[in-house]
Amino acid sequence: MSTPTPIVYGIPNCDTVKKARAWLADRGIEYRFHDFKKQGVPTERLSAWMASLGWEPLVNRQGTTWRKLAPQAQAAVQDAPSAAALLQAQPSAIKRPVVEWTGTPESATVGFQEAQWNERAQAASKR
Repeated sequence: MSTPTPIVYGIPNCDTVKKARAWLADRGIEYRFHDFKKQGVPTERLSAWMASLGWEPLVNRQGTTWRKLAPQAQAAVQDAPSAAALLQAQPSAIKRPVVEWTGTPESATVGFQEAQWNERAQAASKR
């Protein structure tokens, strides 16, 4: 039985995405890359990530895109529908990378935490 290929969602010039992709490459883990800038944010995936993870972890409140938003636009993000509208319109406001470890939204993680990724990689290698 083959191991599912992780899907990395993000923006190629994002430093965290670069670090995450290098981490995967260093361990010989094959993955697919989905570029939010070129391919957009898949609406059904975003909804599934929000259902699985909650909407708050997906909103990158530390990033430049968020900081450049008008205070009223920031204040308007109060729930999943308002967050989804912002993240669809401003893909750079999504915390990156989003990784679907088994190619399904339910297996997704947000951001790069090496300890968490080590656990995911170990679990995937045992499949």
